[in-house]
Amino acid sequence: MTGYLMPAESAPQDRVWMAFPSAGYSLGDTETQQHEARSTWAAVANAICEFEPVVVVVDPDEVGAAKRYLSGEVEIREAPLNDAWMRDIGPTFVHAADGSVAAVNWVFNGWGGQDWARWDRDEKIGVAVADWAGVPVIDSRLVNEGGGIQVDGEGTVLLTETVQLDPGRNPGATKAQIEALLADTIGASHAVWLPRGLTRDSEQFGTRGHVDIVAAITSPGRLLLHAQPDASHPDHAVCQELRAMLAETHDAAGRAWEITELPAPTVLTDDEGYVDYSYINHLVVNDGVIACAFGDPRDADAAAILAEAYPGRKVVSVDARPLFERGGGIHCITQHQPSARV
Repeated sequence: MTGYLMPAESAPQDRVWMAFPSAGYSLGDTETQQHEARSTWAAVANAICEFEPVVVVVDPDEVGAAKRYLSGEVEIREAPLNDAWMRDIGPTFVHAADGSVAAVNWVFNGWGGQDWARWDRDEKIGVAVADWAGVPVIDSRLVNEGGGIQVDGEGTVLLTETVQLDPGRNPGATKAQIEALLADTIGASHAVWLPRGLTRDSEQFGTRGHVDIVAAITSPGRLLLHAQPDASHPDHAVCQELRAMLAETHDAAGRAWEITELPAPTVLTDDEGYVDYSYINHLVVNDGVIACAFGDPRDADAAAILAEAYPGRKVVSVDARPLFERGGGIHCITQHQPSARV
């Protein structure tokens, strides 16, 4: 073991990093689409400002727009961007043995070299963010994204067979090899492998199964699990499979999981087919939780479940429908930087 350990997302944080939409799919082509994207990314950034500092990386061509939409409290850093999914293109922050903070720089290749993705700019953002944060870089040869892992801060990591074992990411890799690389970088001593992710996320424009839309560890031994109550939605069977599988697993300390289901919104489809709307894709910040909302009857229930899962934290909900239409959620567009451990 190297002494590096990724803390729980609920650990104290110095700031949250984001990226602002730039020319391409996430920003959109029409003025309406662009206003929607900028407004949504900015709504998340501005909500976080109530709790802690936010730094947004902005493509030079979008600085003017970013300043119009973002609160004056938000710090802007300029760098060329392909897209705006900071959880995946940014570094994963960890603690070193002495409690200081370092940044794991994964290999990023457009979610497994997808033919619709471009990443010649985004693959450099991990190092850039680490440099701005003033922390050392831990280079990893693992192709991975921050949305593909969930940890408890005690050595447990949740991941997905269709992501880290994806031939487009790590061809020929075994579970043992992946686990060794994660042990070296984030201190994972116990891996729990989910067999797959949600249906929409496994289709052409998805990540091939990120865990951060499926399950979240709220505290050691406890996790929130996405649930699709409607049997007509293909994720109904997926969620039942994941629930049964997780019931047979445990965390690094040997504890069986205490599982709380977080039911999906009532909306089942959009113009593209079955949606993967999920309240799991939330961001934990100092004294707060930034939650996804969908203009749905279940929004209030989800906020209540999150408030119970994270006692003492204020839940702030932001309409995440424009994010999910573009392929992600609030957790996907943010990357938290933990404070040094004293």
